[in-house]
Amino acid sequence: MTCAILFLMQRPLICTCGRVEFWHGALDSGNSQHLADWYSLSHVIHGFLFYAAAHWLLQRQPMGLRLALAVGVEAAWEIVENSPFIVDRYRTATIALGYSGDSIVNSLSDIGMMTIGFLFAARAPAWLTVTLAIALELLALAVIRDNLTLNILMLTWPIDAVREWQAAL
Repeated sequence: MTCAILFLMQRPLICTCGRVEFWHGALDSGNSQHLADWYSLSHVIHGFLFYAAAHWLLQRQPMGLRLALAVGVEAAWEIVENSPFIVDRYRTATIALGYSGDSIVNSLSDIGMMTIGFLFAARAPAWLTVTLAIALELLALAVIRDNLTLNILMLTWPIDAVREWQAAL
């Protein structure tokens, strides 16, 4: 269903460059167009967070239902994230000046990354999941000067000093 909605939103199936790369590490127009990039780390963290929320709010429900709800939330985010409003917000409030939204392949991969994070958190001790989340945030911060925390901050409360620091990369 997500795929169909994104298609109706005129999202490209794959990168307009005509290739599908497993990993696209460059911060350029190929970002959010391939299977994985630096922002895939944030979707793994989504999975950690969704598992924690489901564990707390839905602890009596079967794991399959909790995972299905998490996938539904992530799929809904992928649709919202690719709406003109959010794409424009990324362009004006963050360092993603040339951002045009995700390819369908990237959106589906993001849902898969969230699922990996959810399943990891379901099996790993909480301390390990928290440690890995912090490590992934710090890795993305060190390499691309962006991560889930800064993404949320800059989308909701843009700070010029942060944007300037990010742009200096």
